[in-house]
Amino acid sequence: MTDQGEVAVVRRPGSFTSAESELTGLLAAYHLQTEAEKGNAVADVDELPDRYRTEVSDPRSAFAGDVVLLAHRGGTGVGCLVMTAPADGRSEVKRLWTAPAARGQGIASTLLGAALEHAAESGVSTVRLSVWNWRTGAITLYERLGFAVTESWDGRDQLVCMQGTV
Repeated sequence: MTDQGEVAVVRRPGSFTSAESELTGLLAAYHLQTEAEKGNAVADVDELPDRYRTEVSDPRSAFAGDVVLLAHRGGTGVGCLVMTAPADGRSEVKRLWTAPAARGQGIASTLLGAALEHAAESGVSTVRLSVWNWRTGAITLYERLGFAVTESWDGRDQLVCMQGTV
């Protein structure tokens, strides 16, 4: 566990039942919001595309081999981040999410910092991520932390690909 001020970051919370429940809630909120922003609003998790519904219903299996970070504040899960297992000296950040009520408190920065620290400890030299172009606040955060826009590895329209070195 990494303690960053009032925010505690837990690695691999899937081993703890209560943390897995918190992670499920954060992932559900992330995917529901993302689908709404893409113009595909759905009423609940059961209407999400299969791959996202699987992440929400069984994050332990969906992210097996990956590192899952969960941020707690006051005993409550307020943010999450998934870092893929290293491959060819790089990892990818996925599913960075901060609960709306906890935004503006440094939680995303803390999660990213913990992810980059883990990457360095794991021998990763490059970390990449993708972000929707309308999430300008996230793009600004990534740039502040040293990420730069790079050639896309994902053909989805409006997706910005970025990478940084560790």
